[in-house]
Amino acid sequence: MKILGIDTSSMATSVAVLEDNKLICEYTINTKKTHSQKLMPMIENMLNISDININEIDVIAVCEGPGSFTGLRIGMATAKAIAHVNKLPIVGINSVEILAGNMNLCDKNICSILDAQRTKVYMGQYKFENNELIEIKNVDVVEIDELIEELSNSNEEWILVGEAVYKYEDKLRLVDNIHIPAPSHNVSKGSSLGSLAMNKYNKNIGVYDCYNINPIYIRKSQAEVEYEEKMKRLNDGK
Repeated sequence: MKILGIDTSSMATSVAVLEDNKLICEYTINTKKTHSQKLMPMIENMLNISDININEIDVIAVCEGPGSFTGLRIGMATAKAIAHVNKLPIVGINSVEILAGNMNLCDKNICSILDAQRTKVYMGQYKFENNELIEIKNVDVVEIDELIEELSNSNEEWILVGEAVYKYEDKLRLVDNIHIPAPSHNVSKGSSLGSLAMNKYNKNIGVYDCYNINPIYIRKSQAEVEYEEKMKRLNDGK
């Protein structure tokens, strides 16, 4: 079985093709160029250089969020379009779970963090048991200082993984039981997405068609927050 993974939840765009338990090809670009500029050329180039026809793909795996609002919409729309045209199932995986999947041989607790703007992060907590990723705490939006305090008081060793570790690195490195992995682990990877999706597909967990899967945003967009604040000021002024 071949699975095509698509992740546009963060600044990085990552796509991969896996066949059963083997990675065929992975393509990751972590630049400020927009996902709309990067995604389709990356998929096309990856399939061409791997001598894979889109008709050979059996399952689409897509990151369903949370993360960049625009990025999630682009990735989801692309996954839905490919699935619709080729009549393929879609497996959705959340973004912090994908980051945790980068650490599959880790014997410590894993906390994945992505920037949620201002002083907040998207967060999920996991651990590996018998090669299975186990959820400790579900994805949420939290203040970074509150998260650091929680982890530092836990008496557990933690690996913090994800783009947001660089934004808060100075604070994180002051805590003895928090560790930051190599840069290669802190970017969302299509291969980790594909591996997690393969496992869930085989268990018939989180499998959708192109009509009933949508992004998970968790919080309101900055534009929505600013609009609500503006309307509140206008109403208070009446």
